[in-house]
Amino acid sequence: MRVAVEFGKSKIYTALVAEIHNVPPVGYEAKDIHQILDETPIVNEIQLKHWEWIASYYMCSVGEVFRAALPSAFLLESETIIQYITGFSNEKELSDEEFLIIEALQFQPQLSVNQIVAILGKKTVFPIIKDLIEKNAIVVKEQIYEQYKPKLIKYLRLTKEWSSNEKLSELLELLSRAKKQREIILTYFQLSTTKKPIKVSEFQEESNSSSSVLKSLIDKGIFEYYYITTDRINFEGNTSEIKELTTHQQEAFKQIKISFETKQVTLLKGITSSGKTEIYVKLIKKSLDEGKQVLYLLPEIALTTQLIGRLQEYFGEYLSVFHSKYSMNERVEVWNNVLENKQKARLVLGARSSLFLPFSNLGLLIVDEEHEPSFKQYDPAPRYHARDAAIVLANKHNANVLLGSATPSIETFYNAQQGKYGFVELNRRFGDVLLPEIELVDIKEKHRKKQMIGHFSDRLIEMITDALENKEQVILFQNRRGFAPVIECELCGISPQCPDCDVSLTFHSYKKELRCHYCGYRQAMLHNCGACGSEKLNTKGFGTEQLEIELEQLFPDFKIGRMDFDTTRGKFGYQKIIGQFEAQEIDILVGTQMLSKGLDFGNVSLVGILNADNMLNFPDFRAHERSYQLMVQVSGRAGRSKTRGKVAIQTYNPYHQILQQVSTNNFNEMYKEQLEERWQYHYPPFYRIIKITLRHKDFNKVEEGAQWLGKSLMSIFKENVLGPTTPGVSKIRNYYIRNVIIKIPQNQQLTTTKNKITRVKNAFQAVKEFRSIKLNIDVDNY
Repeated sequence: MRVAVEFGKSKIYTALVAEIHNVPPVGYEAKDIHQILDETPIVNEIQLKHWEWIASYYMCSVGEVFRAALPSAFLLESETIIQYITGFSNEKELSDEEFLIIEALQFQPQLSVNQIVAILGKKTVFPIIKDLIEKNAIVVKEQIYEQYKPKLIKYLRLTKEWSSNEKLSELLELLSRAKKQREIILTYFQLSTTKKPIKVSEFQEESNSSSSVLKSLIDKGIFEYYYITTDRINFEGNTSEIKELTTHQQEAFKQIKISFETKQVTLLKGITSSGKTEIYVKLIKKSLDEGKQVLYLLPEIALTTQLIGRLQEYFGEYLSVFHSKYSMNERVEVWNNVLENKQKARLVLGARSSLFLPFSNLGLLIVDEEHEPSFKQYDPAPRYHARDAAIVLANKHNANVLLGSATPSIETFYNAQQGKYGFVELNRRFGDVLLPEIELVDIKEKHRKKQMIGHFSDRLIEMITDALENKEQVILFQNRRGFAPVIECELCGISPQCPDCDVSLTFHSYKKELRCHYCGYRQAMLHNCGACGSEKLNTKGFGTEQLEIELEQLFPDFKIGRMDFDTTRGKFGYQKIIGQFEAQEIDILVGTQMLSKGLDFGNVSLVGILNADNMLNFPDFRAHERSYQLMVQVSGRAGRSKTRGKVAIQTYNPYHQILQQVSTNNFNEMYKEQLEERWQYHYPPFYRIIKITLRHKDFNKVEEGAQWLGKSLMSIFKENVLGPTTPGVSKIRNYYIRNVIIKIPQNQQLTTTKNKITRVKNAFQAVKEFRSIKLNIDVDNY
């Protein structure tokens, strides 16, 4: 259960009692428990064991996991509350400021410290409060407040005095002169025949009455209000019949069931649009019929919007959704429903944080698009990978895990090849539609021949025009938001930089401002160069916003939509854009990688990738694997229903081996090549990686600390230590950054390695000069 623990005079924190024992701690005096906050446990034992595993594996504290796992409404904070002591008479002794506080307290039963600060218009109020306490004028109490407020619906009923049938005629007689009030009573009796509670809002609509007439009946003691707590999220929908699987899907479904008998984890490698979701639905139904809970993990919130609709049809009364776009109160309700194993939360659809929900009877975990980097949490701790943590959670529940993807990550595919996971393949698209035809457009050649209009080659424009003439939709992919990533002065070549980070500012033309995508810093667009004063400022590179503007000029008669971080900020941001695109209100949709994740649009016949080289030339050992996955996934959005789709990839290097493999959809060749490289250069899946990041506002201090740490680790791990190195972006939010990477071979024990790293970390933090350096450890940094 949760308890409140007091630290210092005014701070109260929420803690969790994980076990009860009689062994007093050594070396410090334990704090008293201020009060117990729960009547029944809000977490269960399996959760605690899972949290402990996450903390030990990802090298963080259980407290950090606890803070990440619990919805913030459960983490109570304290607020110092001041109350007036009635009967205080020595008002003459008070100073002007003290008198102001006492006067305010006579109008209000209690005030918080923040309110007193506002009344006096000064920040140092504690001495004044202290004097008032000594004069016995006020009392201070610590009030713990719950942030979660249940949603209450207002209902109407007759008071006990008038609720019997015999009283009806007497009541109508009493109101014979008040025509409107009499009509309201008659409407009430009509509605009460349904035996359902009567909502005030619906009653007012039905009786066509104003709130003042209703109030007068309440004042007369005829009606009274009462409240019923209701859940904020309810998914209507009758469990309809599940679609029949095609022969290929049926075969895959059978193989998965057989695989689950011997292997806990199975990988389903099904090409894009092969109908993996239908197989998931069958497996979910099987688990729900056995009375088990199911967790369906998705990498991106954008995906849940489409899937909710599909799953609602089949499992309306079982479905709950859990992710950060839902409000705090809605998340608390899902938590409580899962804890009580209620029917409406037996199937949970969510992003990576839904792993932490209090499941008690989990039967199946589905990790869809398991290759996605979004499953990895980078900041703050715990820096867990949802796919790996899900496998451990399933183990604790003795449940099965199905990993699904058209382009599995190299680690997962390697585990399947080694026989650690079961493996099932689905190579036919639903309805036997062929995979899209992929065309590589050489823009180096197009630039030379002057066949480019803005950022579009003549070939891509021709393909877009054909698709639009056939009343089909187009998706264009560019993994950069904003208008242009760099603004450069033509005379001196200097570009505006973020004052707090080591990056240039991105231009957003919609708001005419320059923005940093790392820390959120923004400033108005410059009219002349800050260095030399020249007015000749040029944009370099292009983002989704620039494409949207160019498309509006090229295709003025068609509706252009944009889907990126800027356009999907609100709770319903995704729903709005996806809904419009599905309803064919948008003809061309431009977007970032959000578009690549498993979305299903029937009328898209063309996908354009505007700059493939950006991804390929990224300084990361996963750049080629990620580029392949991203391009194949984006291509998979084309031609999903009837006819074969088309994909155009614009590139300066059409002969690059990854682009060739994408055009022939050759996953196995890409896998073999990447595996060889990983073996040669000691990277996963053969070596594990632990990355240590050091951050400090003082450049010299972080440099000195990194050198010390690097040498200490090298003395233990020898050539398996890389660094200290400076990352591509070496300063974020005014903090200078250094990285040290440790590679762990397969024959080296992970636990021993972590213990050695912890010892070095403790020694590092014991050095007085380095104590202020922030040190983060990221296990399995991929």
